[in-house]
Amino acid sequence: MTDAPAYVPPKVWTWNKENGGQFANINRPIAGATHDKELPVGKHPLQLYSLATPNGVKVTVMLEELLALGHKGAEYDAWLIRIGNGDQFGSGFVDINPNSKIPALMDRSGPEPIRVFESASILFYLAEKFGGAFLPKEIKARADTMSWLFWQMGSAPYLGGGFGHFYAYAPFKIEYAIDRFAMEVKRQLDVLDRRLADNEYLAGKEYTIADMAVWPWYGALAKGLVYGAGEFLSVQDYKNVQRWTDQIAQRPAVKRGRMVNRVSGDPASQLHERHDAGDFETKTQDKLEAAK
Repeated sequence: MTDAPAYVPPKVWTWNKENGGQFANINRPIAGATHDKELPVGKHPLQLYSLATPNGVKVTVMLEELLALGHKGAEYDAWLIRIGNGDQFGSGFVDINPNSKIPALMDRSGPEPIRVFESASILFYLAEKFGGAFLPKEIKARADTMSWLFWQMGSAPYLGGGFGHFYAYAPFKIEYAIDRFAMEVKRQLDVLDRRLADNEYLAGKEYTIADMAVWPWYGALAKGLVYGAGEFLSVQDYKNVQRWTDQIAQRPAVKRGRMVNRVSGDPASQLHERHDAGDFETKTQDKLEAAK
């Protein structure tokens, strides 16, 4: 049934760092900073501290979409936070996000800096800041947008921390855990597939922050790009999710947003930091390496 040894929980749990698996060096049962480190600040009012995980991609896609709409105030500096190195536990980052998770945003456009953390909160904040961009004004579409936005926030932990962890990262395979979370992830894909059967986007006909939130997680899953689990989950069966995924992937702002703070894959697709629109043409990793 399982390769895991029998385990009987103790009366009181205690932390054993050695049992942390692949992420033992950054996981701990307490919050707060582990070291003093101030964050850099660039020239733009919006300062993003992030990494191109699905949660990070949500925000860089939103910022690039805002710029594509002509919102010049959405220009931003994107600083790389290497979570594998524990950058998220530096004192400056913890001041912005006490939960020590990327992405984190500082808006310095007003008389007093405003911190925003949690990816859905950042999407909603930016939508409101820029006149309701990608947030429908019509009440039904707006309600659908917010429902799907929060659906993603509630569902993705089953995909990442649940299925992804036990399928790809746990130090040993546990059949029960993998089966439990695979069932839930396939149920979620079916939820999406049924919604997209009769709707171009999650809120209906309009592309919204809900699509920006869901796509980096479930679009990547639909293309077999996360956890190497495409075949295992039969992702090709979700035809409507596949159509929606491909449609969003063709948007120029989405292509740019996926590159920002990326540190893996094709060097031509990695823009470790973004401080100007021209960086996409001159500062991707392939060009920086060639210039050495």
